[in-house]
Amino acid sequence: MAGFDSFVRKHDYLICVDSDGCVMDTMNCKHFHCFGPCMVREWELEAWQEEILNRWNEINLFSMTRGINRFKGLAMALEEIDRTYKPIPGIQALRQWVDSAPALSNDGVAKAAAEAADPEARIILEKALRWSKAVNAAIEQLPEELKVPYPGAGEGLAAAHAFADVAMVSSANRDAVEQEWGKFGLLAYTDIVLAQDVGSKAACIARMLEFGYEADHVLMIGDAPGDWEAAQKNGVWYYPILVNHEKQSWEEAVSQGFAKFRQGKYSDYGEEKRIAFLHNLGG
Repeated sequence: MAGFDSFVRKHDYLICVDSDGCVMDTMNCKHFHCFGPCMVREWELEAWQEEILNRWNEINLFSMTRGINRFKGLAMALEEIDRTYKPIPGIQALRQWVDSAPALSNDGVAKAAAEAADPEARIILEKALRWSKAVNAAIEQLPEELKVPYPGAGEGLAAAHAFADVAMVSSANRDAVEQEWGKFGLLAYTDIVLAQDVGSKAACIARMLEFGYEADHVLMIGDAPGDWEAAQKNGVWYYPILVNHEKQSWEEAVSQGFAKFRQGKYSDYGEEKRIAFLHNLGG
């Protein structure tokens, strides 16, 4: 799949689309079976497993921090665990890295661990890397029947691709999302894949704008506050896929949203969708 260097703009419109929890119905199962349990094992939190896993899911799935970068979610969870359950040595170093690193990725945390002078900082960064790799391995082992697109997502991507360039903009692991989209033929409706290894969603949208799209000709489709914030930072439109209403959201995108976007009538409609999105996550 094309990267920035080989991408060629074909349309005046650009639609950026998140993957997990937006196109692929994989977000819940990845957090239930991979992210949280791997954290419990890596930091030996079994004594408080039920409470900690419930809190992990609340942070990452069912609140205004839904869809947060995996390392940011880890730092948030471990900070709470440090205050409530047991000391987490080096937690301040992890927080500092999360707040300052240009790219929150496996390569980034590996580099930070190798360069850390403080032993506690090095250890927690190494543990974060080990956790992240364990998560990726666990995701690969998930039953294939759990990793499917939401009803209507394929039709939505096809409708978008008929008039716009389509960029997958995801904070997930590149290999995983390319495999998932490829299996269901969704890469056929995708012109560029921008995943965790490239940079933040906001940075990816900014880079795509350099190809000459007008900001009001760009739409970000996502399911989490981070997707909306990435759109806001770049002055582009946002369309939400509502948690637990994914099928209806994709159907409405095809029946109403894309038309309003193309007709230059998205402002009021987009604000209505934003309010519904925030209300759906308790914001």
